[in-house]
Amino acid sequence: MNKKRGKRKLKVGRIVLAILILIIIIVGIILIVKKTNVITLKMTGYLASDISTVTLYTYDKENNSLQESKNVARGIEVTKYGDSITQNDIKYINIEYDKNKYYIKEDNLVNNKEDVVLEKNRFVRTSVTVYENEKDSRIASFIKKGNELEVLGYDKLLENGNVNMYKIKKDNIEGWVYSKYLVNTLELANANYNENNTYDTHKDRKYSGRELYGGKAATLDYYPYERVEFNDNPLLKSAKAMYLNAGTISSIDSYLKIAKENGVNAIVVDIKDGALAYSSEVAKERSTTAYNTAINDNDDYKNAIQKIKDAGIYVIGRIVVFNDVHYGKDHPEECIASTASNRLWPSAYSRGAWEYNVELAKEAVLTMGFNEIQFDYVRFPEDAYNMSINGNTDFKNIYNEEKAEAVQNFLFYAADQIHKVGAYLSVDVFGECSSEYVTAYGQYWPAISNIVDVISSMPYTDHFGRTTDTWSDPYQTVHNWAVAAAKRQTEIPTPAIARTWITAYDTPYWNPTVIYDANKISAQVEALYDAGLTGGFITWNSSSSLSKYEQIKSAFAKNYD
Repeated sequence: MNKKRGKRKLKVGRIVLAILILIIIIVGIILIVKKTNVITLKMTGYLASDISTVTLYTYDKENNSLQESKNVARGIEVTKYGDSITQNDIKYINIEYDKNKYYIKEDNLVNNKEDVVLEKNRFVRTSVTVYENEKDSRIASFIKKGNELEVLGYDKLLENGNVNMYKIKKDNIEGWVYSKYLVNTLELANANYNENNTYDTHKDRKYSGRELYGGKAATLDYYPYERVEFNDNPLLKSAKAMYLNAGTISSIDSYLKIAKENGVNAIVVDIKDGALAYSSEVAKERSTTAYNTAINDNDDYKNAIQKIKDAGIYVIGRIVVFNDVHYGKDHPEECIASTASNRLWPSAYSRGAWEYNVELAKEAVLTMGFNEIQFDYVRFPEDAYNMSINGNTDFKNIYNEEKAEAVQNFLFYAADQIHKVGAYLSVDVFGECSSEYVTAYGQYWPAISNIVDVISSMPYTDHFGRTTDTWSDPYQTVHNWAVAAAKRQTEIPTPAIARTWITAYDTPYWNPTVIYDANKISAQVEALYDAGLTGGFITWNSSSSLSKYEQIKSAFAKNYD
Protein backbone atom coordinates (compact mmCIF):
# COMPACT_ATOMS: atom_id res chain seq x y z
CA MET A 1 0.00 0.00 0.00
CA ASN A 2 2.77 2.41 0.91
CA LYS A 3 4.58 1.46 -2.22
CA LYS A 4 1.57 2.38 -4.30
CA ARG A 5 1.24 5.71 -2.52
CA GLY A 6 4.91 6.37 -3.08
CA LYS A 7 4.60 5.61 -6.77
CA ARG A 8 1.54 7.86 -7.02
CA LYS A 9 3.36 10.73 -5.29
CA LEU A 10 6.36 10.27 -7.54
CA LYS A 11 4.12 10.32 -10.58
CA VAL A 12 2.35 13.48 -9.37
CA GLY A 13 5.68 15.09 -8.64
CA ARG A 14 6.90 14.33 -12.12
CA ILE A 15 3.72 15.80 -13.58
CA VAL A 16 4.09 18.95 -11.45
CA LEU A 17 7.74 19.24 -12.44
CA ALA A 18 6.83 18.82 -16.10
CA ILE A 19 4.16 21.48 -15.74
CA LEU A 20 6.63 23.84 -14.07
CA ILE A 21 9.18 23.23 -16.80
CA LEU A 22 6.50 23.84 -19.42
CA ILE A 23 5.47 27.07 -17.68
CA ILE A 24 9.09 28.21 -17.57
CA ILE A 25 9.51 27.42 -21.27
CA ILE A 26 6.31 29.27 -22.15
CA VAL A 27 7.32 32.29 -20.05
CA GLY A 28 10.76 32.23 -21.66
CA ILE A 29 9.23 32.10 -25.12
CA ILE A 30 6.93 35.01 -24.23
CA LEU A 31 9.87 37.05 -22.96
CA ILE A 32 11.90 36.26 -26.07
CA VAL A 33 8.97 37.22 -28.28
CA LYS A 34 8.46 40.45 -26.35
CA LYS A 35 12.14 41.26 -26.57
CA THR A 36 12.15 40.47 -30.27
CA ASN A 37 9.12 42.68 -30.76
CA VAL A 38 10.87 45.56 -28.97
CA ILE A 39 13.86 45.21 -31.29
CA THR A 40 11.57 44.97 -34.27
CA LEU A 41 9.32 47.83 -33.32
CA LYS A 42 11.85 50.31 -31.96
CA MET A 43 15.30 50.91 -33.40
CA THR A 44 17.65 53.64 -34.65
CA GLY A 45 17.50 55.22 -38.10
CA TYR A 46 18.74 58.36 -39.89
CA LEU A 47 16.85 61.04 -41.77
CA ALA A 48 17.66 60.95 -45.48
CA SER A 49 16.73 63.16 -48.42
CA ASP A 50 17.78 64.40 -51.85
CA ILE A 51 17.68 67.96 -50.44
CA SER A 52 19.11 69.34 -47.20
CA THR A 53 15.98 68.85 -45.08
CA VAL A 54 13.32 66.26 -44.25
CA THR A 55 9.66 67.08 -43.58
CA LEU A 56 8.16 65.77 -40.30
CA TYR A 57 4.41 65.16 -40.09
CA THR A 58 2.01 64.86 -37.16
CA TYR A 59 -1.07 62.63 -37.19
CA ASP A 60 -4.50 64.28 -36.85
CA LYS A 61 -6.74 61.55 -35.43
CA GLU A 62 -9.93 63.53 -35.80
CA ASN A 63 -9.46 63.96 -39.55
CA ASN A 64 -7.38 60.83 -40.02
CA SER A 65 -4.74 62.83 -41.88
CA LEU A 66 -1.09 63.81 -41.68
CA GLN A 67 -0.15 67.47 -41.27
CA GLU A 68 3.25 69.00 -42.06
CA SER A 69 4.87 69.99 -38.78
CA LYS A 70 8.46 71.09 -39.43
CA ASN A 71 11.54 70.62 -41.60
CA VAL A 72 14.75 69.38 -39.99
CA ALA A 73 18.24 68.76 -41.32
CA ARG A 74 18.90 65.39 -42.88
CA GLY A 75 21.46 63.14 -41.19
CA ILE A 76 19.82 63.41 -37.75
CA GLU A 77 19.56 60.18 -35.78
CA VAL A 78 15.99 59.26 -34.78
CA THR A 79 14.14 56.35 -33.18
CA LYS A 80 11.81 54.51 -35.51
CA TYR A 81 8.82 52.34 -34.60
CA GLY A 82 7.10 49.51 -36.42
CA ASP A 83 3.76 51.20 -37.02
CA SER A 84 3.05 53.12 -40.20
CA ILE A 85 0.32 54.99 -42.07
CA THR A 86 -0.37 54.88 -45.80
CA GLN A 87 -1.97 57.87 -47.46
CA ASN A 88 -2.32 58.49 -51.18
CA ASP A 89 -0.23 55.36 -51.79
CA ILE A 90 2.66 56.82 -49.78
CA LYS A 91 3.88 54.98 -46.70
CA TYR A 92 4.78 57.05 -43.63
CA ILE A 93 6.90 55.62 -40.79
CA ASN A 94 6.43 56.54 -37.13
CA ILE A 95 9.56 58.05 -35.52
CA GLU A 96 10.61 59.86 -32.39
CA TYR A 97 12.61 63.07 -32.71
CA ASP A 98 13.43 65.51 -29.91
CA LYS A 99 11.15 63.51 -27.56
CA ASN A 100 8.13 63.92 -29.84
CA LYS A 101 6.41 61.48 -32.18
CA TYR A 102 6.23 62.25 -35.90
CA TYR A 103 5.75 60.50 -39.21
CA ILE A 104 8.08 60.70 -42.19
CA LYS A 105 7.96 59.25 -45.69
CA GLU A 106 9.41 55.77 -45.78
CA ASP A 107 12.10 56.86 -48.27
CA ASN A 108 13.33 59.47 -45.79
CA LEU A 109 14.63 56.85 -43.35
CA VAL A 110 17.81 54.81 -43.75
CA ASN A 111 19.72 52.49 -41.45
CA ASN A 112 23.23 53.84 -42.07
CA LYS A 113 24.33 57.44 -41.70
CA GLU A 114 26.51 57.31 -44.80
CA ASP A 115 23.37 56.69 -46.88
CA VAL A 116 21.49 59.89 -45.93
CA VAL A 117 22.40 61.77 -49.15
CA LEU A 118 19.95 60.56 -51.80
CA GLU A 119 20.54 62.95 -54.70
CA LYS A 120 21.86 61.41 -57.91
CA ASN A 121 22.65 64.62 -59.78
CA ARG A 122 23.21 68.34 -59.32
CA PHE A 123 23.48 71.33 -61.68
CA VAL A 124 26.18 74.01 -61.76
CA ARG A 125 24.81 77.44 -60.81
CA THR A 126 28.19 79.11 -60.32
CA SER A 127 31.07 77.81 -62.43
CA VAL A 128 33.09 75.43 -60.27
CA THR A 129 36.65 74.35 -59.70
CA VAL A 130 36.88 70.55 -59.65
CA TYR A 131 39.37 69.32 -57.05
CA GLU A 132 41.38 66.13 -57.24
CA ASN A 133 40.29 65.26 -53.72
CA GLU A 134 38.25 66.69 -50.85
CA LYS A 135 41.26 67.53 -48.66
CA ASP A 136 43.65 69.90 -50.46
CA SER A 137 43.74 72.54 -53.18
CA ARG A 138 44.92 70.47 -56.16
CA ILE A 139 42.80 71.20 -59.22
CA ALA A 140 41.53 68.45 -61.50
CA SER A 141 39.39 70.50 -63.87
CA PHE A 142 36.78 73.23 -64.19
CA ILE A 143 33.07 73.08 -65.15
CA LYS A 144 30.97 76.02 -66.27
CA LYS A 145 27.52 77.18 -65.26
CA GLY A 146 24.55 75.17 -66.53
CA ASN A 147 26.16 71.71 -66.63
CA GLU A 148 24.65 68.60 -65.03
CA LEU A 149 26.86 66.60 -62.68
CA GLU A 150 26.45 62.98 -61.59
CA VAL A 151 26.78 62.63 -57.80
CA LEU A 152 29.08 59.78 -56.77
CA GLY A 153 29.47 60.58 -53.07
CA TYR A 154 30.12 63.30 -50.51
CA ASP A 155 32.58 64.20 -47.78
CA LYS A 156 30.43 65.43 -44.89
CA LEU A 157 27.16 67.08 -43.96
CA LEU A 158 27.00 70.57 -42.51
CA GLU A 159 24.74 71.35 -39.55
CA ASN A 160 21.96 72.55 -41.86
CA GLY A 161 21.94 69.28 -43.77
CA ASN A 162 23.78 70.61 -46.81
CA VAL A 163 26.66 68.65 -48.24
CA ASN A 164 30.06 70.31 -47.97
CA MET A 165 31.62 68.75 -51.09
CA TYR A 166 30.28 66.27 -53.62
CA LYS A 167 32.29 63.70 -55.45
CA ILE A 168 31.07 64.15 -59.03
CA LYS A 169 31.46 62.95 -62.57
CA LYS A 170 30.90 64.84 -65.82
CA ASP A 171 31.89 63.06 -69.03
CA ASN A 172 35.59 62.23 -68.49
CA ILE A 173 35.93 64.60 -65.52
CA GLU A 174 35.82 63.15 -62.03
CA GLY A 175 36.61 64.94 -58.78
CA TRP A 176 35.22 67.03 -55.94
CA VAL A 177 33.25 70.29 -55.99
CA TYR A 178 31.77 72.55 -53.31
CA SER A 179 28.02 72.00 -53.12
CA LYS A 180 27.27 75.67 -52.42
CA TYR A 181 27.78 76.38 -56.12
CA LEU A 182 25.25 73.72 -57.21
CA VAL A 183 21.45 73.62 -57.37
CA ASN A 184 18.71 71.02 -57.81
CA THR A 185 17.43 71.89 -61.27
CA LEU A 186 18.72 72.99 -64.64
CA GLU A 187 16.34 75.95 -64.58
CA LEU A 188 17.89 77.27 -61.38
CA ALA A 189 21.38 76.64 -62.72
CA ASN A 190 20.78 78.68 -65.86
CA ALA A 191 19.15 81.58 -64.01
CA ASN A 192 21.03 84.74 -63.05
CA TYR A 193 20.78 86.37 -59.63
CA ASN A 194 18.42 89.31 -60.08
CA GLU A 195 17.19 90.19 -56.60
CA ASN A 196 16.90 93.97 -56.40
CA ASN A 197 17.67 93.99 -60.15
CA THR A 198 21.27 92.96 -59.51
CA TYR A 199 21.79 91.20 -62.82
CA ASP A 200 19.91 93.88 -64.76
CA THR A 201 22.25 96.49 -63.25
CA HIS A 202 25.34 94.81 -64.66
CA LYS A 203 24.37 92.85 -67.76
CA ASP A 204 24.62 95.64 -70.36
CA ARG A 205 27.60 97.53 -69.02
CA LYS A 206 30.54 98.12 -71.31
CA TYR A 207 33.22 100.66 -72.02
CA SER A 208 31.75 103.33 -74.27
CA GLY A 209 34.82 104.01 -76.36
CA ARG A 210 35.76 100.59 -77.72
CA GLU A 211 35.85 96.89 -76.94
CA LEU A 212 38.43 96.24 -74.20
CA TYR A 213 38.38 92.42 -74.42
CA GLY A 214 38.31 92.05 -70.65
CA GLY A 215 35.01 90.23 -70.68
CA LYS A 216 31.33 91.01 -70.30
CA ALA A 217 29.71 91.94 -67.00
CA ALA A 218 26.78 89.73 -68.04
CA THR A 219 28.90 86.55 -67.81
CA LEU A 220 29.96 87.17 -64.20
CA ASP A 221 28.38 85.76 -61.04
CA TYR A 222 26.53 87.98 -58.53
CA TYR A 223 24.93 85.44 -56.22
CA PRO A 224 25.36 86.24 -52.50
CA TYR A 225 28.57 84.74 -51.17
CA GLU A 226 28.39 83.28 -47.66
CA ARG A 227 30.48 85.46 -45.36
CA VAL A 228 32.71 83.85 -42.74
CA GLU A 229 33.75 85.08 -39.32
CA PHE A 230 36.31 83.19 -37.26
CA ASN A 231 35.83 83.40 -33.49
CA ASP A 232 39.56 83.29 -32.81
CA ASN A 233 40.35 85.70 -35.64
CA PRO A 234 37.83 88.54 -35.99
CA LEU A 235 37.90 90.32 -39.33
CA LEU A 236 39.22 93.87 -39.03
CA LYS A 237 36.33 96.09 -40.11
CA SER A 238 38.04 99.49 -39.98
CA ALA A 239 41.78 99.59 -40.52
CA LYS A 240 44.53 102.08 -39.89
CA ALA A 241 47.27 100.14 -41.63
CA MET A 242 50.86 100.70 -42.63
CA TYR A 243 52.74 98.77 -45.29
CA LEU A 244 56.12 97.11 -44.68
CA ASN A 245 58.15 95.51 -47.45
CA ALA A 246 60.11 92.33 -46.81
CA GLY A 247 63.35 94.22 -46.22
CA THR A 248 62.09 95.96 -43.07
CA ILE A 249 61.99 92.89 -40.85
CA SER A 250 65.33 93.63 -39.18
CA SER A 251 63.95 97.03 -38.10
CA ILE A 252 60.53 95.83 -36.99
CA ASP A 253 60.90 97.31 -33.50
CA SER A 254 61.25 100.85 -34.88
CA TYR A 255 58.09 100.49 -36.97
CA LEU A 256 56.20 98.94 -34.07
CA LYS A 257 57.11 101.89 -31.85
CA ILE A 258 55.40 104.26 -34.29
CA ALA A 259 52.48 101.88 -34.72
CA LYS A 260 51.78 101.33 -31.02
CA GLU A 261 52.09 105.01 -30.11
CA ASN A 262 49.79 106.26 -32.88
CA GLY A 263 46.89 103.87 -33.12
CA VAL A 264 47.97 101.70 -36.04
CA ASN A 265 45.80 98.56 -35.83
CA ALA A 266 47.02 96.65 -38.89
CA ILE A 267 50.26 96.09 -40.77
CA VAL A 268 50.62 94.69 -44.29
CA VAL A 269 53.84 92.69 -44.70
CA ASP A 270 55.15 91.27 -47.99
CA ILE A 271 55.28 87.51 -48.45
CA LYS A 272 56.02 87.61 -52.19
CA ASP A 273 56.68 90.68 -54.33
CA GLY A 274 59.16 89.51 -56.91
CA ALA A 275 61.43 87.92 -54.30
CA LEU A 276 60.10 85.80 -51.47
CA ALA A 277 60.24 87.19 -47.95
CA TYR A 278 61.39 83.82 -46.56
CA SER A 279 62.27 80.31 -47.73
CA SER A 280 58.88 78.80 -48.47
CA GLU A 281 58.58 75.01 -48.73
CA VAL A 282 55.77 75.53 -51.24
CA ALA A 283 58.13 77.55 -53.44
CA LYS A 284 60.82 74.91 -53.01
CA GLU A 285 58.46 72.38 -54.54
CA ARG A 286 56.80 74.55 -57.20
CA SER A 287 59.23 77.35 -58.08
CA THR A 288 62.89 76.80 -57.26
CA THR A 289 63.84 80.12 -58.85
CA ALA A 290 61.59 81.91 -56.37
CA TYR A 291 62.83 79.74 -53.51
CA ASN A 292 66.39 80.96 -54.11
CA THR A 293 65.37 84.62 -53.77
CA ALA A 294 64.41 84.51 -50.06
CA ILE A 295 65.25 87.81 -48.34
CA ASN A 296 64.96 86.85 -44.66
CA ASP A 297 65.83 83.98 -42.39
CA ASN A 298 62.61 82.10 -41.66
CA ASP A 299 62.92 82.41 -37.89
CA ASP A 300 63.64 86.14 -38.09
CA TYR A 301 60.61 86.66 -40.29
CA LYS A 302 58.35 84.57 -38.07
CA ASN A 303 59.57 86.37 -34.96
CA ALA A 304 58.78 89.73 -36.59
CA ILE A 305 55.24 88.61 -37.43
CA GLN A 306 54.80 87.37 -33.86
CA LYS A 307 55.98 90.72 -32.49
CA ILE A 308 53.33 92.46 -34.55
CA LYS A 309 50.66 90.11 -33.21
CA ASP A 310 51.94 90.42 -29.65
CA ALA A 311 51.46 94.17 -29.98
CA GLY A 312 47.77 93.51 -30.63
CA ILE A 313 48.05 94.48 -34.28
CA TYR A 314 46.22 92.63 -37.07
CA VAL A 315 48.75 91.29 -39.56
CA ILE A 316 48.13 90.94 -43.31
CA GLY A 317 50.41 89.00 -45.66
CA ARG A 318 50.73 90.48 -49.17
CA ILE A 319 51.33 88.21 -52.16
CA VAL A 320 51.87 89.50 -55.68
CA VAL A 321 50.08 86.82 -57.69
CA PHE A 322 50.35 86.76 -61.49
CA ASN A 323 53.12 89.34 -62.00
CA ASP A 324 55.76 86.76 -61.11
CA VAL A 325 58.83 86.38 -63.33
CA HIS A 326 60.34 83.75 -61.02
CA TYR A 327 57.40 81.39 -61.34
CA GLY A 328 57.29 82.31 -65.02
CA LYS A 329 60.90 81.20 -65.54
CA ASP A 330 60.11 77.86 -63.94
CA HIS A 331 56.83 77.44 -65.83
CA PRO A 332 57.05 79.24 -69.20
CA GLU A 333 54.31 76.99 -70.54
CA GLU A 334 51.88 78.75 -68.17
CA CYS A 335 52.84 82.26 -69.29
CA ILE A 336 51.11 84.48 -71.85
CA ALA A 337 52.87 84.31 -75.20
CA SER A 338 52.50 87.41 -77.37
CA THR A 339 54.34 89.35 -80.06
CA ALA A 340 52.77 92.47 -78.50
CA SER A 341 54.74 92.08 -75.27
CA ASN A 342 57.91 90.42 -74.03
CA ARG A 343 56.75 90.23 -70.41
CA LEU A 344 57.08 86.90 -68.61
CA TRP A 345 53.65 86.88 -67.01
CA PRO A 346 51.92 83.71 -65.78
CA SER A 347 48.40 83.74 -67.19
CA ALA A 348 45.46 84.24 -64.85
CA TYR A 349 43.99 81.25 -66.70
CA SER A 350 46.81 79.04 -65.39
CA ARG A 351 45.60 76.61 -62.73
CA GLY A 352 49.21 75.88 -61.81
CA ALA A 353 49.69 79.54 -60.89
CA TRP A 354 46.40 79.42 -58.99
CA GLU A 355 47.58 76.47 -56.91
CA TYR A 356 51.03 77.92 -56.26
CA ASN A 357 49.81 81.23 -54.90
CA VAL A 358 47.00 79.72 -52.84
CA GLU A 359 49.29 77.09 -51.32
CA LEU A 360 51.83 79.82 -50.57
CA ALA A 361 49.06 81.75 -48.80
CA LYS A 362 47.87 78.79 -46.77
CA GLU A 363 51.42 77.95 -45.74
CA ALA A 364 51.95 81.55 -44.59
CA VAL A 365 48.83 81.43 -42.44
CA LEU A 366 49.72 78.09 -40.85
CA THR A 367 53.44 78.69 -40.31
CA MET A 368 53.66 82.45 -39.81
CA GLY A 369 50.29 83.22 -38.24
CA PHE A 370 48.79 85.82 -40.60
CA ASN A 371 45.24 86.97 -39.89
CA GLU A 372 44.59 87.77 -43.53
CA ILE A 373 46.13 87.22 -46.95
CA GLN A 374 46.16 90.07 -49.44
CA PHE A 375 46.50 89.20 -53.12
CA ASP A 376 47.89 91.88 -55.43
CA TYR A 377 48.17 91.75 -59.24
CA VAL A 378 45.11 89.52 -59.52
CA ARG A 379 44.70 90.38 -63.17
CA PHE A 380 46.13 90.19 -66.64
CA PRO A 381 48.95 92.58 -67.61
CA GLU A 382 48.35 96.31 -68.11
CA ASP A 383 48.98 95.80 -71.83
CA ALA A 384 46.33 93.09 -72.10
CA TYR A 385 44.38 95.24 -74.55
CA ASN A 386 47.28 95.40 -76.99
CA MET A 387 47.81 91.68 -76.56
CA SER A 388 44.12 91.04 -77.23
CA ILE A 389 43.95 92.98 -80.48
CA ASN A 390 47.16 91.34 -81.67
CA GLY A 391 46.40 88.03 -83.32
CA ASN A 392 49.68 86.50 -82.16
CA THR A 393 48.77 86.24 -78.47
CA ASP A 394 48.17 82.99 -76.64
CA PHE A 395 46.64 83.69 -73.22
CA LYS A 396 46.65 79.93 -72.42
CA ASN A 397 42.88 79.96 -72.04
CA ILE A 398 42.22 76.25 -71.56
CA TYR A 399 38.63 76.48 -70.22
CA ASN A 400 37.28 79.11 -72.62
CA GLU A 401 36.83 81.80 -69.95
CA GLU A 402 36.72 85.54 -70.46
CA LYS A 403 39.43 87.44 -68.58
CA ALA A 404 37.08 88.76 -65.90
CA GLU A 405 35.61 85.27 -65.49
CA ALA A 406 39.08 83.86 -64.83
CA VAL A 407 39.79 86.54 -62.22
CA GLN A 408 36.48 85.92 -60.45
CA ASN A 409 36.82 82.13 -60.66
CA PHE A 410 40.31 82.33 -59.18
CA LEU A 411 38.94 84.36 -56.27
CA PHE A 412 36.17 81.83 -55.60
CA TYR A 413 38.88 79.17 -55.41
CA ALA A 414 41.25 81.29 -53.32
CA ALA A 415 38.60 82.40 -50.83
CA ASP A 416 37.36 78.85 -50.27
CA GLN A 417 40.87 77.55 -49.67
CA ILE A 418 42.16 80.39 -47.47
CA HIS A 419 39.00 80.28 -45.36
CA LYS A 420 39.74 76.59 -44.73
CA VAL A 421 42.82 77.58 -42.72
CA GLY A 422 40.99 80.24 -40.71
CA ALA A 423 42.18 83.39 -42.47
CA TYR A 424 40.54 86.08 -44.58
CA LEU A 425 41.18 87.09 -48.19
CA SER A 426 41.64 90.62 -49.46
CA VAL A 427 42.46 91.63 -53.01
CA ASP A 428 44.00 94.76 -54.52
CA VAL A 429 42.41 96.36 -57.59
CA PHE A 430 43.23 99.35 -59.74
CA GLY A 431 41.40 102.62 -59.08
CA GLU A 432 39.89 102.28 -62.57
CA CYS A 433 37.65 99.52 -61.21
CA SER A 434 35.31 102.09 -59.70
CA SER A 435 34.10 102.69 -63.27
CA GLU A 436 31.02 100.99 -64.75
CA TYR A 437 32.81 98.61 -67.10
CA VAL A 438 35.00 95.53 -67.11
CA THR A 439 38.63 96.57 -67.50
CA ALA A 440 40.90 95.24 -70.24
CA TYR A 441 42.93 93.30 -67.66
CA GLY A 442 39.87 91.52 -66.27
CA GLN A 443 38.98 93.39 -63.07
CA TYR A 444 35.37 94.38 -62.40
CA TRP A 445 34.69 95.77 -58.93
CA PRO A 446 31.25 94.23 -58.23
CA ALA A 447 32.33 90.74 -59.32
CA ILE A 448 35.36 90.88 -57.03
CA SER A 449 33.88 92.65 -54.01
CA ASN A 450 31.00 90.19 -53.89
CA ILE A 451 33.42 87.32 -53.11
CA VAL A 452 36.47 88.46 -51.17
CA ASP A 453 36.43 89.62 -47.55
CA VAL A 454 38.18 92.91 -48.25
CA ILE A 455 38.64 94.89 -51.47
CA SER A 456 41.57 97.31 -51.50
CA SER A 457 41.67 99.71 -54.40
CA MET A 458 44.64 101.93 -55.25
CA PRO A 459 43.43 105.43 -56.18
CA TYR A 460 46.87 107.04 -55.89
CA THR A 461 46.43 110.73 -56.48
CA ASP A 462 49.17 111.07 -59.11
CA HIS A 463 47.95 108.08 -61.12
CA PHE A 464 44.99 109.83 -62.75
CA GLY A 465 47.03 111.24 -65.63
CA ARG A 466 49.95 113.63 -66.10
CA THR A 467 48.29 116.53 -67.87
CA THR A 468 46.20 117.63 -64.89
CA ASP A 469 47.41 118.20 -61.34
CA THR A 470 45.39 115.66 -59.33
CA TRP A 471 47.82 115.41 -56.44
CA SER A 472 47.92 118.89 -54.87
CA ASP A 473 44.33 118.54 -53.63
CA PRO A 474 44.22 114.92 -52.45
CA TYR A 475 40.83 115.27 -50.73
CA GLN A 476 39.01 116.20 -53.92
CA THR A 477 40.76 113.59 -56.06
CA VAL A 478 40.10 110.75 -53.62
CA HIS A 479 36.56 111.90 -52.89
CA ASN A 480 35.65 111.99 -56.58
CA TRP A 481 36.94 108.45 -56.94
CA ALA A 482 35.38 107.18 -53.69
CA VAL A 483 31.85 108.31 -54.57
CA ALA A 484 31.91 106.00 -57.60
CA ALA A 485 33.49 103.15 -55.61
CA ALA A 486 30.85 103.46 -52.88
CA LYS A 487 28.19 103.20 -55.58
CA ARG A 488 29.72 99.93 -56.84
CA GLN A 489 29.43 98.55 -53.33
CA THR A 490 25.65 99.00 -53.37
CA GLU A 491 25.23 97.05 -56.61
CA ILE A 492 25.88 93.59 -55.16
CA PRO A 493 24.25 91.60 -52.34
CA THR A 494 27.36 90.79 -50.28
CA PRO A 495 29.99 93.53 -50.72
CA ALA A 496 33.40 93.19 -49.14
CA ILE A 497 34.85 95.67 -46.70
CA ALA A 498 36.37 98.51 -48.71
CA ARG A 499 39.82 99.15 -47.22
CA THR A 500 41.66 101.54 -49.49
CA TRP A 501 45.31 102.12 -50.32
CA ILE A 502 46.23 105.81 -50.09
CA THR A 503 49.21 107.80 -51.31
CA ALA A 504 51.97 108.01 -48.68
CA TYR A 505 54.82 109.25 -50.83
CA ASP A 506 55.68 112.67 -52.20
CA THR A 507 53.99 113.46 -55.51
CA PRO A 508 54.03 113.24 -58.44
CA TYR A 509 56.05 110.05 -58.36
CA TRP A 510 58.00 110.98 -61.52
CA ASN A 511 58.99 114.41 -60.20
CA PRO A 512 58.16 114.83 -56.49
CA THR A 513 57.23 118.42 -55.71
CA VAL A 514 54.37 118.05 -53.22
CA ILE A 515 55.25 116.71 -49.78
CA TYR A 516 52.67 114.26 -48.49
CA ASP A 517 52.69 115.03 -44.80
CA ALA A 518 50.18 114.02 -42.12
CA ASN A 519 47.65 116.57 -43.38
CA LYS A 520 47.72 115.14 -46.90
CA ILE A 521 47.25 111.63 -45.48
CA SER A 522 44.33 112.74 -43.31
CA ALA A 523 42.69 114.52 -46.24
CA GLN A 524 42.60 111.30 -48.24
CA VAL A 525 41.13 109.29 -45.36
CA GLU A 526 38.50 111.93 -44.68
CA ALA A 527 37.54 111.82 -48.36
CA LEU A 528 37.00 108.05 -48.12
CA TYR A 529 34.81 108.28 -45.03
CA ASP A 530 32.83 111.24 -46.36
CA ALA A 531 32.00 109.20 -49.47
CA GLY A 532 30.87 106.21 -47.38
CA LEU A 533 33.95 103.98 -47.62
CA THR A 534 34.46 103.34 -43.91
CA GLY A 535 36.62 100.20 -44.02
CA GLY A 536 39.77 102.18 -43.35
CA PHE A 537 43.03 102.70 -45.18
CA ILE A 538 46.52 101.38 -45.90
CA THR A 539 49.41 103.75 -46.54
CA TRP A 540 51.39 102.93 -49.68
CA ASN A 541 55.07 103.77 -49.56
CA SER A 542 56.99 101.24 -51.62
CA SER A 543 60.25 101.74 -49.70
CA SER A 544 58.42 101.61 -46.33
CA SER A 545 60.43 104.70 -45.38
CA LEU A 546 60.76 104.97 -41.62
CA SER A 547 61.27 108.74 -41.88
CA LYS A 548 58.03 109.06 -43.91
CA TYR A 549 56.13 107.11 -41.27
CA GLU A 550 57.58 109.41 -38.62
CA GLN A 551 56.37 112.36 -40.67
CA ILE A 552 52.80 111.11 -41.11
CA LYS A 553 52.28 109.20 -37.85
CA SER A 554 49.77 111.66 -36.40
CA ALA A 555 47.38 110.83 -39.27
CA PHE A 556 47.00 107.32 -37.83
CA ALA A 557 46.07 108.69 -34.43
CA LYS A 558 43.18 110.76 -35.76
CA ASN A 559 39.57 109.59 -35.37
CA TYR A 560 37.77 109.37 -38.74
CA ASP A 561 34.49 107.73 -37.69
